Amino acid sequence: MEYINDININEAIIHILDSNGSEPVLNEYSLDLDEDIYKFLYKHIEKCLKDDELKYGVFNPERNIVKEVVQDYLNGIEHDLIGLSKELARRLFITIKSNENIPSGDLIIVSLVTDQGPMIGILKMDYIKNFTHEIKFVNEKIGIGIVPQVAGLPGSGQKIQKAAFIKPIREDEEFNLMVLDKQKSSKEDECVANYFIKTFLGATLIANERDMTKTFVKAAENWTRNNITDNAEKAEEIRTAIKTKLKEEDSINIDKFSEELFTEHPQVKENFSSYIKEQGLNKEVAVDKTWVDKNLKRVRLNIDKKIDLYINEEIYNDSSKFEIQRNGDGSINMIVKNVINYIEK
Repeated sequence: MEYINDININEAIIHILDSNGSEPVLNEYSLDLDEDIYKFLYKHIEKCLKDDELKYGVFNPERNIVKEVVQDYLNGIEHDLIGLSKELARRLFITIKSNENIPSGDLIIVSLVTDQGPMIGILKMDYIKNFTHEIKFVNEKIGIGIVPQVAGLPGSGQKIQKAAFIKPIREDEEFNLMVLDKQKSSKEDECVANYFIKTFLGATLIANERDMTKTFVKAAENWTRNNITDNAEKAEEIRTAIKTKLKEEDSINIDKFSEELFTEHPQVKENFSSYIKEQGLNKEVAVDKTWVDKNLKRVRLNIDKKIDLYINEEIYNDSSKFEIQRNGDGSINMIVKNVINYIEK
């Protein structure tokens, strides 16, 4: 996974895409990036780029306004970010107007310089219903009420649902853009489910190392929960083997790993291997080490549906603090050792 750690905002423009209007309200000026505005945009961009649901994408081969105007800008053919942003706003507004269920919002286009090169950021800011006070004078007396604001932008502490970060297209690179789209699929309305990626961006998502790693971990855990229900010893063995592989290997061959786990049980081996692959994975799973380091720091256990245990990974592997004893009958003892102090919560 290509992680972006350094972000600089060169320029930003905001447009209003209100589906109640006949046209988008297009800005003629860049935003004044004072300290507050810069911080507001920076936090949203940073959250999007660090979101676990950020995915890789490639532009579809057919002609595409978004792809063409952004690439002209990134390759120095055009230098007018305001003009570029207007083209994108018009394009997205047409999409929004095509379906009443697509929410209105503001569109922010940003020119970025990152540690992975220049990018154009596209942030769709769906309106948030906020409230503020309203002061009225009634019979020469002050009356203060609360009124809704229906066109509020997501605060810097909130997450936006749709964003894209587009790179210069190069032949030797596997992806052209990074996409965040938290719209849940809807069989009742495919237009709403797909409007940002397919209709507006004209792109297709592709799996990256983080996606593969997350899918593998989730699939292996689901299989273990459903198939190893009365043998805590074997379940612990599987989970420990998974963590060890993730930390020590750059890739995991599903068939070989299944063979290691279930050498003496070929039917179980085949069942495990088939289930993992059915989740959309190929035989070889590329491991995202950054995701592994971030998400395996703590071990969270639910024991017999009665006890929740949260343990730092280092403590979990420290036999002087925590130990798992195998009883030989499929059950295990989990022992917290050498306790000096504890509190109740």
